[in-house]
Amino acid sequence: MQTVRQRRVRLGQAGKNEMRSQFAALCYRLRNDKPQILLITSRGSGRWIVPKGWPIDRKTPAQAATREAWEEAGVRGRGIDRCLGIYTTEKAIGPLQSVPCVVAVFPVRVGSLEDDFPEAGQRRRKWFSRKKAARKVTDPELAQIIRHFDPSQWS
Repeated sequence: MQTVRQRRVRLGQAGKNEMRSQFAALCYRLRNDKPQILLITSRGSGRWIVPKGWPIDRKTPAQAATREAWEEAGVRGRGIDRCLGIYTTEKAIGPLQSVPCVVAVFPVRVGSLEDDFPEAGQRRRKWFSRKKAARKVTDPELAQIIRHFDPSQWS
């Protein structure tokens, strides 16, 4: 197996406003042949988001996204090495500071949800239809990725 060393994406001048990269998991399941999307709440504002996090050395982007799905939502599932799209966001790194991020989104088919996971008690999680999940998230680019997601390619 080939190991992958992730490097920070540099899209601007170095410093506190440097663009960072993150990997997100679009966690899904099929119910009556219709896709459902798992959203979680952010720890700070409580808004609906998808699990996401920083690159992890020796993990592919899809593997990093799948690990975030476990840590933030208790997802046991299979990540797929195909980027669904990217979106931009601001990541809070302190009470008054944030950094711009570009987030690559990878599908994760959920096999099961565990009750005991690293961030249990810090977040809520809930299943939504694609249409409703797209309305719940605040990032318009993420909403478009969710709205156009077709899991039939991987099911």
